[in-house]
Amino acid sequence: MPELPEVEVSRLGISPLMIGQIITRISVHQPQLRWPVPDDIHQAQGHRILNIRRRAKYLLLDTEPGSLILHLGMSGKLRVLPLTEPLQKHDHLVIALDSQRSLRLNDPRRFGACLWQGRDAEPLSLLEHLGPEPLTPDFDGKRLYQLSRGKKQAIKSFIMDNRVVVGVGNIYANEALFLAGIDPRRQAGRVGRDRCEMLASTIKQVLINAIEQGGTTLKDFAQADGKPGYFAQQLRVYGRSGEHCLVCESPVRTVVIGQRNSFYCNKCQR
Repeated sequence: MPELPEVEVSRLGISPLMIGQIITRISVHQPQLRWPVPDDIHQAQGHRILNIRRRAKYLLLDTEPGSLILHLGMSGKLRVLPLTEPLQKHDHLVIALDSQRSLRLNDPRRFGACLWQGRDAEPLSLLEHLGPEPLTPDFDGKRLYQLSRGKKQAIKSFIMDNRVVVGVGNIYANEALFLAGIDPRRQAGRVGRDRCEMLASTIKQVLINAIEQGGTTLKDFAQADGKPGYFAQQLRVYGRSGEHCLVCESPVRTVVIGQRNSFYCNKCQR
């Protein structure tokens, strides 16, 4: 599943080709995605794209009447291609631009989304209760420490809660906890203040590194230009069950936490 770095890389890839362009037509070839594609999205036709923002794993294409909201789901990809380029299988949404290019959402599993947020409408519920962005000053160790007090859930599940901080998906939660030396199974409320500070710092570090490397290509993700992300080459524990820890050479272990495979070193993480 594309996580925050992959979505941010997609935003950085498509923005120079789309901001300032006028949407001439929106074609919906498959209206049944994760949620039905609303007819309201056509309100963006004839309007200039003013900005492209990311909120958590959602991309918002801002126009005068409102914002198109895109989500890549489990296997979605965005491409900016010439209008004359033939459609590919699973090209469910095509946003045509006056530059004679088009943005295409390709999503084989159809867990992605295209929604509409009117300029003066109430915020969509899926965006309303999100926590802070991890790469902003609003997210820090103090917040982690305060919110985690009394929490018995595993620290890994805690940092993956979008009400605590957005966009820390499974891959990056594993990697950040390894760098912070924290066992993913440890109760969140039993992680001390200093270790919360360390964890917030490593979350930021891991996400920044992943964005700089173009994301993590495991199965489905590729950048807007079609190139793979290279952060997978730097993974320290994720997907390495049974292999030697890169620090102490103990075998990397795996356990299911919150229905997700979790990877850790029993010696380095406590």
